[in-house]
Parts: sequence; C-alpha cells; structure tokens
Amino acid sequence: MTTPPQRKNHLDALAITLLVVCCAFWGFQQILIKFAVAEIPPLWQASIRMVGATALLWAWCAARGVPLFQRDGTLRAGVLAGLLFAGEFCFIYLGLMHTSASRLTVFLYTSPFVVAILLPRVVPGERLRQVQWIGLTLAFIAVAIAFSEGFLHSSPAVGQWRGDLMGLAAGLLWGLTTLTIRATRLSSASAEKTLFYQLGVTALVAPVISLALGERWGFDYSAMAWGSVALQTVIGAFASYLAWMWMLRHYPATQMSTFTFLTPVFALVFGVVLLGEPLTPQLVVALVGVAVGIVLVSKR
Repeated sequence: MTTPPQRKNHLDALAITLLVVCCAFWGFQQILIKFAVAEIPPLWQASIRMVGATALLWAWCAARGVPLFQRDGTLRAGVLAGLLFAGEFCFIYLGLMHTSASRLTVFLYTSPFVVAILLPRVVPGERLRQVQWIGLTLAFIAVAIAFSEGFLHSSPAVGQWRGDLMGLAAGLLWGLTTLTIRATRLSSASAEKTLFYQLGVTALVAPVISLALGERWGFDYSAMAWGSVALQTVIGAFASYLAWMWMLRHYPATQMSTFTFLTPVFALVFGVVLLGEPLTPQLVVALVGVAVGIVLVSKR
C-alpha cells in the first residue's frame, strides 16, 4: 500500500528548478522532432519513443523494487489517464496536418485554464487567488503574442478549423489528464506507476493510429535521427515526465501548469540560438510576460 504523499501548498526552489529544466527540454524537444520528422513519420516516431520509454520505466522500477502491477484500486483511473494522454498526442500530430504549428500552440496552451477551472471543484486547495488568475492570463497572452505573427498573418489553409479544433481538444485532454491524476487514487500512487499507465497506453494506441494514417515503418534511419529519438525517449518521455509526475504528487497542479507556458517560448529561443531564426520583439515581450505571470501565480 503506497503511503499518501506529503503535499505542499506552494512551489519551493526544488520544484521551480525542476519545472524550468523540464520546460526547457520540452522546448528543445520540438527542435529534435523537426530534425527527425524529415526521416521518421511523426506518429511512428512517437510510437518508438513511447515503447522505448515504457521499457526504460519498467527496467527502472524493477531495479528499484517499485511495484507496477500490485492491486491498489488505480486501474480505472490509470487507464483513463493513459487514454487522455494518448489522445492529446494524437490530436497534436493530426492537428498539425491541418493547421500551422503557431495556431495549434496557442490553442494547446489553453490547458492550464482547464486545470485552474476544473481542479478546484474536486480539490479545493488548488483554487487560485485573483492575483494568480491575473498571472495565468498574462502568461497565456504572452505566449499568444509570441506566436501572433504565424497565427494572424499565415494564409488560411483548407480545413484549418479542423486543426484548430484538434489543438483545442489536445489542450482539453492535457488538462483532463492532470485533473484525473490529482482527483483520483492516482494522487497517492507512485510517480512511476502513474507514468507507466500513460506511457503504456500510448505505446499501444500510437502504432494503431500510425498504421491507420498509412505511415511507412522502418528502422533504417541516420545516426542523427536515431540520436534525436533517443533523447526524446530517455530524457523527454522517461526522465522529464517522471519528474513531472513526482511533482504532481507533492505540489499544486494549478501553479505547476503555469510553468508550461515556458515550453513554447523556450522552443522559440532555441530556434534563435540553434537555428539562426530572427529574435523578434514578440519573443522578448513573451519572455517578460511569461516570467511576470509565473511570478504572480507562484506568490504565496
């Protein structure tokens, strides 16, 4: 029987450091996916990543003696969290077939609002104060400004509204995944078991969607492509998600969700630093806006 975690009502230095590191890598991960997608179809790439991360997590739990198949009443909630997690990724990849990355990013990051609105209804301690709502809104506006050029001035594609709806659906599912983890017995399960449900279900669902889309499977890829997938698997889907699940057991999810606004901004920063993309005024405004928003949400 897993003992309930000792929860904190604010983010401390450890949580803030872990959140910034995770968001930085998730932003860098978008560049890794761009490198690999030229050779490896997106959902097949996600399938390899999730299967590999599931195997790594299984080995980690075996080495540390963390039980994954012990009956503890988390099966239904775990499968639900896994399906929501898998649905989010599928909507993201499918949405990018119909709309631009800029538009989808803005719709995807409505997720923290889903958490902030719904979670306090079942976990009263997660309720945000007025100043925290201001910070959350400011961070979202900052991200919207960062992507405003691609969002407003891109030529409309046929069926773009489908991609926009899929981005919104992905954000909703992301928020509902967090809600499921915090409001069910998963809140007292180990971080490893909670993540195992999500990775395991996605590892089963993603290949099916990949086949349905007619993606070509293979393994004869360049060392650069495999290196990208390896980083996505080991650090992205395994280490960073495990750290996120651990933090969800110990810290307020509503405050944590605000930090995710750093991820798309980091992606733009890495684009400037690594890909030579221009440093725009919108990016500078976004960096300041997200930082101020996070400070307001994290205030005790």
